[in-house]
Amino acid sequence: MFTIGSHLSINKGFENIGLESLSIDANTFQFFPRSPRGGQAKPLNPQDIKALEELMNNTDINVILAHAPYVINLASKSEKTRNNAFELFEDDLKRLDQLPNNMYNFHPGSHVQQGAKKGIELISESLNRLIREDMKTTILLETMAGKGTEIGRTFEELQEIIEKVDMDEKLGVCLDTCHVYDAGYDIKNSLDDVVDEFDQVIGLDRLKAIHLNDSKFGLSSHKDRHEQIGKGELGLDAITDIINHPKLKDLPFYLETPNDVEGYKEEISLLRSLYVE
Repeated sequence: MFTIGSHLSINKGFENIGLESLSIDANTFQFFPRSPRGGQAKPLNPQDIKALEELMNNTDINVILAHAPYVINLASKSEKTRNNAFELFEDDLKRLDQLPNNMYNFHPGSHVQQGAKKGIELISESLNRLIREDMKTTILLETMAGKGTEIGRTFEELQEIIEKVDMDEKLGVCLDTCHVYDAGYDIKNSLDDVVDEFDQVIGLDRLKAIHLNDSKFGLSSHKDRHEQIGKGELGLDAITDIINHPKLKDLPFYLETPNDVEGYKEEISLLRSLYVE
């Protein structure tokens, strides 16, 4: 089954975002559990959670993806910034444990001139404190474009983090097609090679989700600028290859393209027409 959805707002509640997803022919969705700039999260409504569970039990929506606030930086040079990131992360994980089958995706962070090695150590230390044995949510490290001092621009950097985490069974990876292409992985012309490299370095068993985005600037640009499907440097042929790749096609795909809900509906319709069951 082709599992695809988009990033939608949960301001109207989880049940409503689920219904909105179904209305655009999506069978999953991504959301921010709080403002992408951080801050206080709204209390969860138990009735809304129960309604979401019933919706997921009675439709094809069987997994959902939360996205951490962009302000989270577990690799920061500033202890205050790291502590704030830790508190937000910890609170999100506690809240997400109340939701059905979900994952929590985050940008690993920026080392801010400390060097990637130091940043990786800081991220891993925080994850070791954050991950609980009874935790239901799977944490996903996102592949990054390599802008500035971002960590996660290579598969090796993500694997270094994973190797330093004790309960690594709670960790996975979300591959962003725009980010990896911008980072220098040529998924347009050498998709098989990139998939094989990911498998060799990290392992495909760690790959839990894909952010499906075209790229505005393209290969090795390190720009991290998403484009609508088929309108960027990746192009529709490459994206068609990605969603139909035998080692990728059964993963959940999430659109983060510059679009409104109607635009997501059109992209989902296009992608469903190109997906081979």
